[in-house]
Amino acid sequence: QVQLVESGGGLVQAGGSLRLSCAASGSTFGINSMGWYRQAPGKQRELVTSITSGGNTNYADSVKGRFTISRDNAKNTVSLQMNNLKPDDTAVYYCNAHSVTIWKIADYWGQGTQVTVSS
Repeated sequence: QVQLVESGGGLVQAGGSLRLSCAASGSTFGINSMGWYRQAPGKQRELVTSITSGGNTNYADSVKGRFTISRDNAKNTVSLQMNNLKPDDTAVYYCNAHSVTIWKIADYWGQGTQVTVSS
């Protein structure tokens, strides 16, 4: 079992910045990749960015050049630096951890944190 604890989020003006953080605890030895998803009202949850234990990253086209994901494997933490925020970035952001072990493959989720960007 993996538990994810998020911090950050809030209300900012367009063009502003926020930093989200997520810490994993529990059975963390099998975690391969971690990332961030977001879900706006009436829309499906979408992948924002992810990072593997080897440091390979992936970004949604809508956030490339503005968002940066980082990871500390030793601490099992992941952060999302969000710059030049736009109103379309408004959503609930969820931390994700993908675990692969000999016993099972599983995804774990944080509680979600609200990010609101005003015009």
